[in-house]
Amino acid sequence: MGNLLDSLEKTMLMGPGPSSVADSVYQALAKETIGHLDPYFIKIMDGIKSQLKTLLNTQNELTIPMSGTGSAGMETCFVNLIEPDDRVLVLINGVFGMRMQDVATRLGADVDTLEFEWGTPVIVDQVKQQLAEKEYKIVAVVHAETSTGVLNPVAEIGKLLVDSKSLYLVDAVTSLGGLPIEMDAWGIDALYSGTQKCLSCPPGLAPISMSDRAVAAIKNRSSKVPNWYLDLNLIINYWEGASRAYHHTAPINMLYGLYQALDDVLNEGAENVFKRHQECHEALVKGLEQLNLKMLVDPTCRLPMLNSVLVPENVDEASIRKCLLDDYRIEIGAGLGPLAGKIWRIGLMGHTARSENIEQLFKALKTVLG
Repeated sequence: MGNLLDSLEKTMLMGPGPSSVADSVYQALAKETIGHLDPYFIKIMDGIKSQLKTLLNTQNELTIPMSGTGSAGMETCFVNLIEPDDRVLVLINGVFGMRMQDVATRLGADVDTLEFEWGTPVIVDQVKQQLAEKEYKIVAVVHAETSTGVLNPVAEIGKLLVDSKSLYLVDAVTSLGGLPIEMDAWGIDALYSGTQKCLSCPPGLAPISMSDRAVAAIKNRSSKVPNWYLDLNLIINYWEGASRAYHHTAPINMLYGLYQALDDVLNEGAENVFKRHQECHEALVKGLEQLNLKMLVDPTCRLPMLNSVLVPENVDEASIRKCLLDDYRIEIGAGLGPLAGKIWRIGLMGHTARSENIEQLFKALKTVLG
C-alpha cells in the first residue's frame, strides 16, 4: 500500500476553511519540539499573547490560544461563563449562531433567540427591543457568519450593551486576521476564534480573549466549571506568571505555527492584510459577474473572505465542486442548512487571498461551467 502521505496532492483551499498555509508556517511547524514548560517555550507563549492582543486591539490579560479548534473556543467561552438557568440571548442568522444556541442549552442556560433570514445581517433595532424587555447575563453573536457570508453589526450591537450587566460574547472565527476587530472599543467581553481561517495556520488552536468583567464572572461562579479541560481557572495558571503550573501538554508545534502566522500578519501590517482581502473579494465578484454568477449577500454586508455565490438553475452544484477538486485541485464549499444546494461558498482567507489564486479559479470555472 505504501505511505499514503507520499501521494498527497497540493490543493488550493478556496472553501470555508481551512485556508492555504504559507511556507513560513509550515517551516515553523517543523521546528524541533521542546518541552511545554521549557523557559524558551514560555517566551513563545508570551509572544503569542502579545500578538493576539495587538491584532484584537485589546488590553485583556486573559488573551490566549486554547488547545482545540474554533469549536473548542466557543465551548470555552460558554462553559466558563454559563451557570444553570442563566439568561442568554443568541442572535442567529446562520449555522454558527445555531451552534451557540445548542451549546448554551446543553449547559442548562435559559436561552432566548432572535432569528434573522439567512443571507441577511442581524437587525440592531430588533435586538434593542428585545433587550428592553428582558435582562441577560450573556448576549452572543457571530461576527462573520461562515455559513452565509454575512458580516454582522458587532460594533452597533455592542453600543446597546454599554452600562448594562450583560456580557457580550462574539464569535470571530472567520473574521480574525481578515477584518478589523476592536475588542475593547466595541465593548466585547468574551471572544473566540480559530487558526485555520484568515490566520492561515492549520486547524488545532482557538484564540480567546476575556475582559476583566468576564474573568470576574468566571472567578465568582457559584459552581465549578463543568469541564476540566476547558476550565480557565486552571488554564490561567499555565499561561500567566513567572512560574507556570502544568495543566495539560500544550500542542507545542501548533503554537510555533500560530506564532509564525501572527508574525506574518503583523509584519505585512494588519491594515494591508485587510486591504488585500477586500481587493481580492472585489476582483472575485467582478469576475463572477462576467460569468453571469450572482452573489447571495447584499454588498453592504458581504464578507470579503467568504463569498456566497448563487448556483444557476439547472446546474448540479455538487458535480461542479467535484470537478474543480478532481480535475483542478481547487476546493470550494457547499451551502448549509436552508442554503444547501443553492450556493457555493468561495473562501478568500489569509494566504489564499491572492490574485493568482482567483485567476486560477476563474480559468477552471469557465471550463467546468462551459
